[in-house]
Amino acid sequence: MSLSNPIFINIPLFLCLNQYEISIPFFAAACNGVGALSWPEEALRANIIAQVSLALNRIWTEWYPSRGYSFNITGSPGYDQAYVNGRTVFAVMERLTAELFNTFVQRSGDAEPYFTEYCDGKTVTCPGMKQWGTVDRAREGMNALQILRYYYGNRVQLVTTDNIAAIPSSYPGSPLRRGSTGTNVRILQKQLSRIARDYPSFGKPAVTGTFDEPTENSVKKFQKQFSLTADGVVGRATWNKVSLIYVSVKDLAELTSEGETAEGTQSAGGWPGTVLRRGSTGSSVEQVQFWLSDLAQFDSSLVRVTVDGSYGVATERAVRAFQQKQSLTADGVVGQRTWNALYAAWVDAQSDLGGTAWPGTALRRGAAGMEVRLVQFWLRLAADNYSALRTVTVDGSYGAATVSAVEAFQTLFGLTPDGVVGRSTWNKLKEVGLAVANKIVAANVAPGQFTTTTRAGSSGTAVRAVQYYLRRLAAYYSDVPRVAVDGKFGAATTRAVKAWQSRAGLTVDGVVGRLTFQSLYNAAQALEASGPVVRTVSLPAPAATLRPGDTGAAVLRLNRLLLFLSQWIPEINFTASDTPDNTFDLELETAVRSAQRYFGLTETGAVTAADWKVFRDAAEQLLAANPAGPSPKPGGVWPASALALGSAGPAVLQVQKWLNIIAAADQTADFVPETGLFDTETQAALESYQLTAGLETLGVVDADTWESLRLTAQGLCRECQEG
Repeated sequence: MSLSNPIFINIPLFLCLNQYEISIPFFAAACNGVGALSWPEEALRANIIAQVSLALNRIWTEWYPSRGYSFNITGSPGYDQAYVNGRTVFAVMERLTAELFNTFVQRSGDAEPYFTEYCDGKTVTCPGMKQWGTVDRAREGMNALQILRYYYGNRVQLVTTDNIAAIPSSYPGSPLRRGSTGTNVRILQKQLSRIARDYPSFGKPAVTGTFDEPTENSVKKFQKQFSLTADGVVGRATWNKVSLIYVSVKDLAELTSEGETAEGTQSAGGWPGTVLRRGSTGSSVEQVQFWLSDLAQFDSSLVRVTVDGSYGVATERAVRAFQQKQSLTADGVVGQRTWNALYAAWVDAQSDLGGTAWPGTALRRGAAGMEVRLVQFWLRLAADNYSALRTVTVDGSYGAATVSAVEAFQTLFGLTPDGVVGRSTWNKLKEVGLAVANKIVAANVAPGQFTTTTRAGSSGTAVRAVQYYLRRLAAYYSDVPRVAVDGKFGAATTRAVKAWQSRAGLTVDGVVGRLTFQSLYNAAQALEASGPVVRTVSLPAPAATLRPGDTGAAVLRLNRLLLFLSQWIPEINFTASDTPDNTFDLELETAVRSAQRYFGLTETGAVTAADWKVFRDAAEQLLAANPAGPSPKPGGVWPASALALGSAGPAVLQVQKWLNIIAAADQTADFVPETGLFDTETQAALESYQLTAGLETLGVVDADTWESLRLTAQGLCRECQEG
């Protein structure tokens, strides 16, 4: 399977499928029998994207090579895609396939392109998408993504990639046998382990990366079951058969796919910048010891060590053993390469355990395993920094000592001291552990606890904390510059602090006092809990209650806010036919009352600060849950979802083209690269346009901005095509 190569976590569209040269006309010809001249474009888009995704699923799962064929996809509609060489290709299909050739369907949380089974829905029926049915869906007003979700469920999402490559084989190139080590052995063991759930007689080898006796025995039983030479050696035939059965038991090439989860990550895995060797001490040493001790659970050739923060002879010996296994220089010293290799091996070993995410069930006395070890490791880090806490052995066994340590931790940090690690305790342990590991808290100082005012020229732990939170926030807010976490309050840190103060409505002086520090911490914690990185829209609450008859900028913001919400919530009755203005008229009052009814608020027709917060929070959640659509509708119509920093696709490309048309006529405007990626240059040019056009300067393309750009560009360049 292509799982062996990390590049396929974000799957590319390959340009060559053995004897089939995949080009724009391939998918165009595949579609040209479905009424391309008369079908709505959103139906065509849905069909093209489904065909791309199905083809990629065939490639990703090595559907045909694993069965012994020398090709990756067929030209038969009975199996995959129809292809007729030399057949007429309509211009609309050339345009759409050029636009969508690198867009495919993926279910949220899964790594593989989804198997988008489809049929015409008339002569042939199937449980997946009905091609003629997409016409009806499009005429009902659905866009391509909505059509795909109609047939495949709300978990599906659209992914666009620029990672275009030829098709490699996942087979490592030479047989694997007893004594082999490395990533390919780990993949083999992971697949055999999953297969054993359906074929328990094979045995479930540990995922260690070392081809040991249990792995060999499992391979031999597998080979015997499937009529292969039962020699315990994994050559190409056995590798392909394992891949085939793995795909089959997980239904990866079916609508009912279990899904293949991408590898987890952990925040404390960053290289600390200091080489560790015998005599070193501290939290970075503890981190190395934790990884080594964890890995040794699964690999008998590695050495378990005590997690005590002291780099002694035992730790050096364990590091040497790991380095030898990874073909690194076995000097017993942890430099950046060894650190990264340790972290990667640990993440790989955890791939089926969910990383550091809340495990879903409370941990209590009697529990055992990786999650318990992680809790103990965080407790160990915390005990290094807080005198009221006690050290606990990192052994994966939740005994009396761990219960006592958890209770002490809970008491110190204001949690119910029951000795049980539920979600709140887990999250606080993680926060404290990472704070200690990143050296952003002084001894006996809790994360988020203000200790001293910092400014240009300051240095130390308090400055590191400010920089750490700024850096976390910079991932969400493009107007907050990234800074180095080095504990030195220089010009770059001052600029970032001022940017945050401006965004947060604080005094912009570049000095971090109690209010600024608390604002940084609270914002970072809120975003940490919110999930994926999403740029949010800042809409400050009005200074006073807004009532019918009022005018001003706050009323204009309310107009736009409710217009935005009404695009997804039909119960909000927004009937304004022209561009929203700054007058609280009857139409706006009607919209306000309907929104208050929908959100269960008192229906007054006036907007208090509490009402505003409910409306704004809902808008931000919708913005986060609705990334840019796959393309504009025909004629440059609004794509029904906001475009923000990080959005990508044809809708973004359309905005960039309009901005460049405007820049050609206005020497004060900026040109932007037409890449289809909403980057910082596009955002800056957009905000400049919004400012000059009298729009709210959000750096986000909402319906109002979209229409303004369209009309302005059309007026400047009437001969320019909008599609």
